[in-house]
Amino acid sequence: MDSELPVALALVLVTLTGTAAALTRDPVRQATVLAGLGLALALLFAVLQAPDVALSQLAVGTALTPLMVLLSVWKVRRKAARSERREEQR
Repeated sequence: MDSELPVALALVLVTLTGTAAALTRDPVRQATVLAGLGLALALLFAVLQAPDVALSQLAVGTALTPLMVLLSVWKVRRKAARSERREEQR
C-alpha cells in the first residue's frame, strides 16, 4: 500500500500538467507547460522503476520537444513580421 502513494501522486501530477498543456492557448507558454509535463512523466516512469524510459522522457519530453516548439513559433512569427513589412512597403 505504501508503494501505491508515489504512483498515485505522480499520476495526479501528470493529469494536472497534461490538462494545463491542453488548456494553454499561447504557444510559448504551451511549450513551457509541455516541458513540465515531460518532467512529470519522467517522474512517473522513475517511480514505476523504468529509469531508461525516464531518462529518455527527460531528454526528449522535457528538453527537445519544447525547444522545437519554441523554434517553430519563433520562425513563424519572424516570417509573419517580414510579410507585414513587405505589405507596408507596397
